[in-house]
Amino acid sequence: MNKLLFAFSVSSLMVGTASAQSTVTLYGIVTGNVTYSNNAQTAATSVSGKPRGGSQVAQFDNGSSGLSSSRWGLRGVEDLGGGLKAVFQLESGFSVNNGTMGQGGTLFGRQAWVGVNAARYGTFTLGRQADTSVEFVSPLIHGWYWGNLAIHPADYDNLNFTHRINNSLKYLSDSFNGFRFGALYSVGGVAGNVTQNQLWSTGASYTGGAFAIAASIVNARNPNTSLYGTNANASATGNNLGSAGSATSAESNPAIAGFASASTQQTISVATTYTAGGAIFGAAYSTTQFRGLGSNSSLNALHYNGSPTLSTASASLRYQATPFLRFGTSFDYTAGGSVSGKEGAKYEQLNLGAAYSLSKATDLYVTGAFQHASGTDSLGRPAVAAIGYLTPSATSKQVAVSAGVKHLF
Repeated sequence: MNKLLFAFSVSSLMVGTASAQSTVTLYGIVTGNVTYSNNAQTAATSVSGKPRGGSQVAQFDNGSSGLSSSRWGLRGVEDLGGGLKAVFQLESGFSVNNGTMGQGGTLFGRQAWVGVNAARYGTFTLGRQADTSVEFVSPLIHGWYWGNLAIHPADYDNLNFTHRINNSLKYLSDSFNGFRFGALYSVGGVAGNVTQNQLWSTGASYTGGAFAIAASIVNARNPNTSLYGTNANASATGNNLGSAGSATSAESNPAIAGFASASTQQTISVATTYTAGGAIFGAAYSTTQFRGLGSNSSLNALHYNGSPTLSTASASLRYQATPFLRFGTSFDYTAGGSVSGKEGAKYEQLNLGAAYSLSKATDLYVTGAFQHASGTDSLGRPAVAAIGYLTPSATSKQVAVSAGVKHLF
């Protein structure tokens, strides 16, 4: 009798597994490149009070200044029947230089979520995932033409997906005649205060023929923790937005590092494209307000108050010259960050990029950027150029060129 029950249980399990029709896909990107920058800080202060830096620097990079960053992941789908599907995705960044994990050493730091797709009703997911600006607006920016050198200063608007949202619930609709929408909410996890450290976002997009447009709003309470402090190496009490540097170290993210004491960060972004033959014309605008500076006094070394704003207007042109060759250019103008009666900073940046496909999986590419900075940055200092994720310049100008290879699997 026991043998009969055992056989029946095994056969039932096999039938259930077969009918589920599960699929799991391993995928990834491996990118390696050499990057040249004409100037990089070695120290943020000196006897004269100005940053010090080398006249030029060359480096082998894991893709953070190239066309894209290296990653690997798993995505899966299980058919549950009745139009329902279970879905998941796990994605981990890594350095091709030495194999170390990205996102501050966070396992599956790029994405880690699970959820249910309900046929035409959309998809519900829970975990570590992208906000709606990344879902809807970022795809229209097409950074893969000129890569990570082209991010807006410190990626303050997160349109380059620098920051992931922990403890989040997200809904994305299916497409209705080219229209899609979605929303995300991240719980703060603070006992006695359900709004502290919370983050919410909502967005939508429309694609019709040659025209596409998308918009999003993201609101983060205590952004130093809820937005910038989500990686494994984040500080529980220190400044996660950046650093003022020292006599022996460079600044990091000087465009926003002084705003860590904000009570709320709100970003509104919109982008549009128009396709004509092999050409794509694009425009985008994003604006971020750091509200309530000084709400966290321990992070307000400069004794700021108020609500400074950073805004970027962008224009781009991309062209698919042949099935194998594509190139593009874009120009970004960023202004704002005025606090305590001081003039804010301005950043003007020109981006260029080209890629040649050796196959469907392998590209050779070259990207370049030139940035000019002026005014006063968030640290109360004369603004210095800071391209992409590179070390900021010691001067108001910086040039960077990156060349490498990108392989998909």
